[in-house]
Amino acid sequence: EALPNTEVFRRLAVAMGLDGPGLADDDETMVRQLLDSDHPWLDGIDLESLEVEGWVRLNVPEGFNPPMDGATTTPDGRLALGHLEYRPGDETPDGDAGLAARFPLGLLTRKQHVKFLNSHYGGFADHLPAEGEPLLDIHPDDAGPRSIIAGDTVRVFNDRGSVEMRAAVVDRVQPGLVTMPFGWWANATSGGRGANALTNPSLGRQIGSASFHDTLVQVEKAGS
Repeated sequence: EALPNTEVFRRLAVAMGLDGPGLADDDETMVRQLLDSDHPWLDGIDLESLEVEGWVRLNVPEGFNPPMDGATTTPDGRLALGHLEYRPGDETPDGDAGLAARFPLGLLTRKQHVKFLNSHYGGFADHLPAEGEPLLDIHPDDAGPRSIIAGDTVRVFNDRGSVEMRAAVVDRVQPGLVTMPFGWWANATSGGRGANALTNPSLGRQIGSASFHDTLVQVEKAGS
């Protein structure tokens, strides 16, 4: 059955025995809480006015345009595309030299699927035949020195764990980079572990965000 997220959350709270503040609030209560603000933009705006008008303009001046007002220092006053100075991630081939010496390949988890939207669909038996199997893409320049040929079962590993799957030797990835598909459940691999056994859980030191794709690995033929 289709339900709004808020109703799903309320039902989950009941099923889990949670009774924290706000968990049982209905949608109208939450809207009123959001509008009950001392911010001048919302002055005089309430649920009743929205129900009558359908929409209400925020209390901002005519011509108010925050994205542009004082937002750029380019000569013509218009936004311009440019590049930022590259700073290597904590766990990238050109980041930690000692770590990169042990695990010289960067790992990406690519979103390349026929049936899967995300991992919720990865366990649907009807979707699996169209997807085939999860494969590790590795460039010939990296596969050759490791004596890896297409179809070999390989072990992808770092200090956090290891994953086993068959290799696809392809030039659609650049040397120094390997990829495995996003969305597959761990039981789809021979060792019962997926990409999350390898990925970097730390926050990036530069801006404190998740370290997406900042993951180094080594690859070898399974059993070698």
